[in-house]
Amino acid sequence: MKKRFDNYGAMILGMHDALVSLVGTIAGLTFALTNRRLILLTGIITSVVAALSMTAANYMASKTNNDPMAPRTALYTGFAYMLTSALLLLPFVIFKNLDLAFISTIIVGILIIFGFNAFIGLSRHRPFMRKFIEMLVICTIVSVIALIIGQCAKIFLHIEI
Repeated sequence: MKKRFDNYGAMILGMHDALVSLVGTIAGLTFALTNRRLILLTGIITSVVAALSMTAANYMASKTNNDPMAPRTALYTGFAYMLTSALLLLPFVIFKNLDLAFISTIIVGILIIFGFNAFIGLSRHRPFMRKFIEMLVICTIVSVIALIIGQCAKIFLHIEI
């Protein structure tokens, strides 16, 4: 029988994937486009589709391993993905200034990473700073790569938006 918080792995999968892929997407779009609403629309569509994909993938992976809790595990992944995505996109709803929205998204992402790692670390009586830094570095690298891709795409495709 599973304990109350045995779905940490599923939640980390959804949360981390949303952080990495959505912050990377937002970074790329923010530096390629100047329309906040277009960035927000693209972020929402990307989030919903990716959350459904992650939910289905986690379900199939769990089902392949004969996990009787496959539906529950998959839902934890999808929920964590959507919640994380909503929090990351919220600054683009609140702030009209693109730079402020982007910086706020980065700050929200850092707070999510810190909060989740602190919660897991403290609930398991383990140090969490190393996990926090590791997750932060991974998200940062992917975001910088996405930013570069966005700039290159804008230049090579001659996009003036």
